[in-house]
Amino acid sequence: MVNKIEHIGIAVKNMEDANILFEKLLGVPSYKEEEVESEGVLTSFFQTGTNKIELLMATNPESPIAKFLEKKGEGIHHIAFDVEDIHVEIERLKNEGFVLINEAPKKGADNKLVVFLHPKNTNGVLVELCQEIK
Repeated sequence: MVNKIEHIGIAVKNMEDANILFEKLLGVPSYKEEEVESEGVLTSFFQTGTNKIELLMATNPESPIAKFLEKKGEGIHHIAFDVEDIHVEIERLKNEGFVLINEAPKKGADNKLVVFLHPKNTNGVLVELCQEIK
């Protein structure tokens, strides 16, 4: 079962510029920058109350974020939902007919296990499921 929106991911071309912009917009600094080498991405997280924004910048031209930016430009990349048990949710959603981009959870940024649902099944929205690594 989905607990809440965990974060909204935004693809950016320049992390330094985007961090400045979002710090001004939200009134708080980024609380964490982290590179996820396996995905070719640098992330930066902002939190206001219970709401989180994840900025994503490509670290290599073959990464999914680089391809997204090339095709669509900067903007909302995905919406992430927090789940209690990612393995149970994967099975539930597969049984409901959803197509997963990655069948097994993998380590993502911000101490999370993650899996993505293909946007063709979610009205064009890339959906990420996240579970805190304990």
